[in-house]
Amino acid sequence: MIEVDENDLMRCPICGAVNIDKGNKNICRRCGSNIYKHRNFSTEKSWAYLITAIIMYIPANLYPILITNQFGQAEGSTILGGVVLLWEHGSYPIALVIFFASIMIPVLKFLILFYLLISVKYPLGNDKKVSKHKLYYMTEVIGPWSMIDVFVVAILAGLIHLSNISIVAGTAATAFAISVFFTLLAAHAFDERLIKEKL
Repeated sequence: MIEVDENDLMRCPICGAVNIDKGNKNICRRCGSNIYKHRNFSTEKSWAYLITAIIMYIPANLYPILITNQFGQAEGSTILGGVVLLWEHGSYPIALVIFFASIMIPVLKFLILFYLLISVKYPLGNDKKVSKHKLYYMTEVIGPWSMIDVFVVAILAGLIHLSNISIVAGTAATAFAISVFFTLLAAHAFDERLIKEKL
């Protein structure tokens, strides 16, 4: 019986059959599909999405996310400005929800993805495989909750149609939605097999 090294085995993405790596041209023994070995620079796409998300997060916090037009006077409010305003008016639970969903969660996701992308290339100290997998799945679970702020703006814009007051989404709402979208793409593009390979 011939012994085969585990690193020389490849799984077919179409039918799931296990094949032996024969070099450049690998064809599945069961379904005949081409099989490509996982490349070392597969983090590039995730890096590109993450950098785009961080760039879009800057205008999302600098420009108004909500523009209120009252009696002909337009007043814009940034994410942090809206949190402070809600806090001052005594709406503590809503202020905390928006603060965590729109500021803490995106920044936490950036840091986790940054850590994962760095650590799969350059192992950092006594990293544990389990903790990295938990971090990765955490980014997948909490990702959509970052959109709460955008939903709040959309709901307010849709519900408030008074004669003297109108609410519209500002530039930051678009930038924030794009940032969240690219963060989700960065998490999705990250190949979790790299965690196993590098540890």
